[in-house]
Amino acid sequence: MQTRYTITALVENRPGVLNRVVSIFRRPGLNLDSLTVGRTDRPEVSRMTMVLEGTKADAQHVKRELNRLIHVITVEDMNGTPYVTRDLALIKVHATPDTKSEILRMCGHYRARIADAAAKSIVIEVVGEESEIEGLAGLLQPFGIIEMVRAGVVAMGRADSVLDTHCERSSWAEQRFPLEKAS
Repeated sequence: MQTRYTITALVENRPGVLNRVVSIFRRPGLNLDSLTVGRTDRPEVSRMTMVLEGTKADAQHVKRELNRLIHVITVEDMNGTPYVTRDLALIKVHATPDTKSEILRMCGHYRARIADAAAKSIVIEVVGEESEIEGLAGLLQPFGIIEMVRAGVVAMGRADSVLDTHCERSSWAEQRFPLEKAS
């Protein structure tokens, strides 16, 4: 049975790591639906969020292969824990003086904001769960979507859930990247 799996990983922020991670998805039948990568609060560590459509065996395969990579610190299948997801989209829509107020009203329902406006179009910025973005895009469709881009899903465990409790200053990173001692 095909299901959406959200997998997060902490990785060393080094050249080539992204390429190694993406190469795992070359296996036939695996499709990476979303991939986001960004530095964490520590510049030597990046966090990757991968969303894939597949079976439980596919998700387990990806997790196992990620754990084999030397620059991967930790991996978690978020589907087993409560988590929060967000996506960002920019949607450029046709807008006339007659339709702008209706478009603005729709944006208000989705906590979206106007990122840019021109005489014949509006660029809308919306942040939320994927279903919220798809909902707003569906409502804007009759006005004519000129273009749309999405940044990709980011995910984080709720409240007390931490991706890697042993990934604190006293763990692996300090051994690889010692802190400067204050003089």
